[in-house]
Amino acid sequence: MAAITTLTNLVALLVTPLLLPGVINRTKSLWSGRKGPPLFQLAFDLRRLSLKRPVYSTSTSPIFRLAPYVFLVAALASGAIVPVLGGQPIGSFSFDFVWFFYVWALGRVAVMLAALDVGSSFEGMGAAREALFSSILEPASFLVIGALSFLSGQRSLYAILGAHPAGGAPFVVYLLAIAALLVVVQVEAARMPVDDPSTHLELTMVHEVMVLDHSGPDLAAIQLGAAIKLFVGCSLVASLASPWAGRPGLLTSVVHLGLCLVIAAVIGTIESVSARLKLRTVPQYIAIAVACGGVALLATIWRTGATR
Repeated sequence: MAAITTLTNLVALLVTPLLLPGVINRTKSLWSGRKGPPLFQLAFDLRRLSLKRPVYSTSTSPIFRLAPYVFLVAALASGAIVPVLGGQPIGSFSFDFVWFFYVWALGRVAVMLAALDVGSSFEGMGAAREALFSSILEPASFLVIGALSFLSGQRSLYAILGAHPAGGAPFVVYLLAIAALLVVVQVEAARMPVDDPSTHLELTMVHEVMVLDHSGPDLAAIQLGAAIKLFVGCSLVASLASPWAGRPGLLTSVVHLGLCLVIAAVIGTIESVSARLKLRTVPQYIAIAVACGGVALLATIWRTGATR
C-alpha cells in the first residue's frame, strides 16, 4: 500500500505541473477574448528545449550549469512532504515544514547565484529584487504554519494540513491562512501582479530576468521546477480548503486536484483583471500575507489561551 501511495504521488508530482500553467494561460486568454495555447503547452516547450544544445558564456562558472538542476531537485524535494493528492504524502516527519520552506529557499538561492555568475547588471538587478521580496515573504510562511500548528496541535506539515476547522475562530484562522498562502504562491511562482511572465519589460521583470541566459535543457529544468513549485503551492492551499484533506481515497484525490485547477484559474483571473503594481508597492502587497499570518497567529494564541 505504501508503495502504491508513493507511486501515485510521484506521478501526480510529475504530470499535474504540466497542466497548471496551461490552465492559467488559458484563463488569461479567455479574459482577453482569445482561444489561448493548448493546456499542455508546457510539455511541448520542455520537449523542444530538451532537444536543443545549451549555450554558455565564457564568463560563467560551473555554478551556472548546476543551478537549474539544483532548483529542479529542490522543487521535487519540497513536493515529497506535501500531500499533492490530498492524502498521505511520500514522506513526513516532525517540523518538516521548516525543511520545506528552506528547500524552496535553496532553489531560489541557486537561481540567484546563477544570475550573479553571468556578470550582467541586468540579471543582478533581478537577483537583488528576488532577495528583497523573499526576505519579506519568509515571515508570512512561518507565521501561517505556526498558527496552524498551534491550532491543530500537530508538528508535521501533513498533519497540520489534514486538520479541519470546527467553525468560529478556527474557521477565521483558516481563511486568513488561505489568503496568506495564496500570496506566497503568487510570489514563489513568479505570478505576483507586478511580474508578467508574458512580457520582457525591465520595470516588471523579477524572476524572468534571472534566467535570460539559460537555454536548452537548463532552461527546461528551470521551467519544470517552477511548474512543480506552482503545483506544490496550490496543493498547500487546496489542502486547507478541502474538507476531505488527509483522508485516503479516490474522492480525496479528485477533489484535491480539482481545487488545484480552480486555484490556478483564480491566479490567472487575478493576473487578468488586476492592474500591474508599481515595483515599489510589491513589499506592501507581500505585507498583506504577513499581516494575515500575524493576525491568524494572534487569533490562535488568543483562542488556545482562552480555552485553558
